[in-house]
Amino acid sequence: MPDRADLTRRLADLVVGYGANVQPGQIVGVTTYTGKEELTREIARAAYEHGARWVDVSIHDPLVKRQRLLHAEESTLDYIPPWMIDRLEWLSNERAARISLTGPAIPDALDGIDPGRAGRDLLPYLPTTGEVVNRGTTNWCVAPAPSSGWAALVFPELEPEAALDRLWELIAHVCRLDEDDPAEAWRERAHTLESVAARLTARRFDAIRLRGPGTDVTVGLFPSSTWNAADFTTVDGLRHFPNIPSEEIFTTPDPTRVDGHVTATRPLELYGAVMDGIRVGFERGVATRIDAERGADTLRSLVAKDEGASRLGELALVDGEGRIGPLGTVFYETLLDENAASHVALGSAYDIGVEDESDRGRINTSGVHVDFMIGSPETDVDGVTPDGDAVPLLRGGVWQI
Repeated sequence: MPDRADLTRRLADLVVGYGANVQPGQIVGVTTYTGKEELTREIARAAYEHGARWVDVSIHDPLVKRQRLLHAEESTLDYIPPWMIDRLEWLSNERAARISLTGPAIPDALDGIDPGRAGRDLLPYLPTTGEVVNRGTTNWCVAPAPSSGWAALVFPELEPEAALDRLWELIAHVCRLDEDDPAEAWRERAHTLESVAARLTARRFDAIRLRGPGTDVTVGLFPSSTWNAADFTTVDGLRHFPNIPSEEIFTTPDPTRVDGHVTATRPLELYGAVMDGIRVGFERGVATRIDAERGADTLRSLVAKDEGASRLGELALVDGEGRIGPLGTVFYETLLDENAASHVALGSAYDIGVEDESDRGRINTSGVHVDFMIGSPETDVDGVTPDGDAVPLLRGGVWQI
């Protein structure tokens, strides 16, 4: 049985010291949920030990959100209080660190809610988040925070305490907390991913094609598209690792050059709503057909948010060497599930994924960013050269380049 208190402390130290890389004198903005108090408090402890000037915690309650979705006027569901945007801008202006804790705190909080209404309220995600990320003004990190509700969703067959122990055990494994030096273990993994990313960038593929069960899609790239691991540097030169865990390499695609169809290989939990069996068809970059076994109306509502929400802002490839995919566990949490399999994201793009200023002016912009998983060991990934030749990149989860 894992020692939860010790694991909570180790995870907080990893997130603060390695992930966000909190510096002396920094403001630290924390976004968290009810049910995640223990890790939230340890994050605060670690941040102050690293010299934080102030730890500003924003806590969200999914059951309060449920009341809004049940009873608020339809026309108000898109409303975001200005002070929430102002807080994010303040953190950006202060060159703050930002830490977000994830994992469904109360998985059934939105049960019975009209999917169309649920898709209109994305809080605590803010539409200007992508802009702040692209400015490079904050060092940030997103990390999982186990809770009883989340554990019951992943392991419904276990008693509550056993389920929470099991979830912590797996979180410790995928976050490399079982290593003597988790931060060093992540630096080694990041180095491996960055080496692959550099090789992909050097080939300057015109497009990437993914083919697997229910998926056959070609995603066009910009001439200056680059591949990156989750290893960022702020405009002030502060290195940080935005996702713990992270097993992906990603790029910014041309939002006008996506054709084909994709089928999600894992469920998607997004701000309290669960979508499963997602199928999306693309024509000339636009998601023209959206179906799902569960949650289709929610996803359609998200895609209708703005013009960019129906186009791709990210393509990420994941090999079979990471710690998440081999577990075969569905975590119902994008941070973890997206690092188990190759995936795409509808909505806002990262300008770190292109080099030329002219291409940066053409990346997708949107107030949403929705990742969903389309890869598996059965998914073949090819790079398409400017001459139209196909170069194998992934076969059976193994890099071919």
